[in-house]
Amino acid sequence: MIIVMKTHAEPTNIEAVVQRVEELGYKVHLSRGEARTIIGVIGADEHLLQNSTFEVMDDVERTMRVMQPYKLASRDFSEATVIDVNGVQIGGKQIVVMAGPCSVEGRDMILQTAHAVKAAGATVLRGGAFKPRSSPYSFQGLGEEGLKHLAEARAQTGLPVITEVMSPEDVTLVGDYTDIFQVGARNTQNYSLLKALGRQNKPVFLKRGISGTIQELLMSAEYILAGGNMQVMVCERGIRTYETATRNTFDINAIPALKEMSHLPVIADPAHGTGMWQFVGAISKAAVAAGADGLMLEVHPDPARAWSDGAQSLTFQRFATLMEELRLVAQAVGREI
Repeated sequence: MIIVMKTHAEPTNIEAVVQRVEELGYKVHLSRGEARTIIGVIGADEHLLQNSTFEVMDDVERTMRVMQPYKLASRDFSEATVIDVNGVQIGGKQIVVMAGPCSVEGRDMILQTAHAVKAAGATVLRGGAFKPRSSPYSFQGLGEEGLKHLAEARAQTGLPVITEVMSPEDVTLVGDYTDIFQVGARNTQNYSLLKALGRQNKPVFLKRGISGTIQELLMSAEYILAGGNMQVMVCERGIRTYETATRNTFDINAIPALKEMSHLPVIADPAHGTGMWQFVGAISKAAVAAGADGLMLEVHPDPARAWSDGAQSLTFQRFATLMEELRLVAQAVGREI
């Protein structure tokens, strides 16, 4: 259940409600908006709702049950979430651009890319050290060596790092190097991994499953939120359909739908959504216009020689050009890049 406080409720009255909830043995999630505070009661049952006396407390406007199965991810539970990553605000007015190669191929390559994407305006560096691949014979990533290269790139550029974690056993290792845990489409329903990430105190970037519904994506986010980690962002990266003209079918509908259904920041991944660099620019601009809070883009110094996903990767120059075009779109919809 959630407890909605009145507009501009007194801090002492908010604290009194929080104390009462904790006295009853439940946990609290506090969402402070500009004018209103919402108190989420975690673990509350129907009995508590029916016998609630919260509405007689000072500055309480109403109590309500969250009807959706994704209770903590629901828009009813909280106002729009903004996640702070080393000073980068994800979910606010600024549209965050996460850019870099699919795979970290070596020290010089990732350092060169990090400096190039930062110069063009990217705010987060992406790169895979562990790579889940469809074929066991494909490049699987450099592992901890790749993580060390990403950490050095962060030290040189100041860009926060996002990289993929594939199993619960890797969470501690990856957490030592990354600023944002990425959960790939193949692991969206790896519940052991999601539970492990729920116990972390770092943001989690959760991709939509290969054929997953929007509700299934939010239910996966719920596993992380239920563990106590409220720093979750969700990503539309295209789903598998009968269409074969592109790698996946990018679901532009998912962006406004997720923004209405959930308070979590929404990121778009046009590279995996299309699989073709020629389409990445158009889908990126469409995603910004549709309300995305960020973009994840693949950028490589020489896509033709990339060890993975070269066909959907932008060159440095194409990325820089796209960033200029995106600034115009962002301005048109009241956002910034």
